[in-house]
Amino acid sequence: MADKNYFYALGRRKSATARVRLSTGKGNITINGKPAEEYLEKSRHLTNALNRPFRVLEIENKFDVSVVVSGGGHAGQVDAIALGISKALAALNVDYKGTLRRAELLGRDPREKERKKFGLKGARKQRQFTKR
Repeated sequence: MADKNYFYALGRRKSATARVRLSTGKGNITINGKPAEEYLEKSRHLTNALNRPFRVLEIENKFDVSVVVSGGGHAGQVDAIALGISKALAALNVDYKGTLRRAELLGRDPREKERKKFGLKGARKQRQFTKR
């Protein structure tokens, strides 16, 4: 079997799931076979959120990231990818774990879509109340 030269992690946010593979390289990020800038339609905000784990650790352009992501929208997917990258970096080097934890990058955001309740129009929206 081949030597393991990458670190694998899973990140989730809302309904998005990201499978992240981290390996040494030049800082290329590939999402579902496309470069990150192309996949995220050149959104500066989303690209910054994607690179945050590397900026916190001051190790930009040292790792290549390959991601397969499904479900959710772009924002949820980017948060899932960032969590996956953080988990992979923590597995790579134990010293990174404390820094990532202090930057709040290792915790999963527990907020999910609230289910629709019967008798209501949505999760909380009700029919308009008429007093008279």
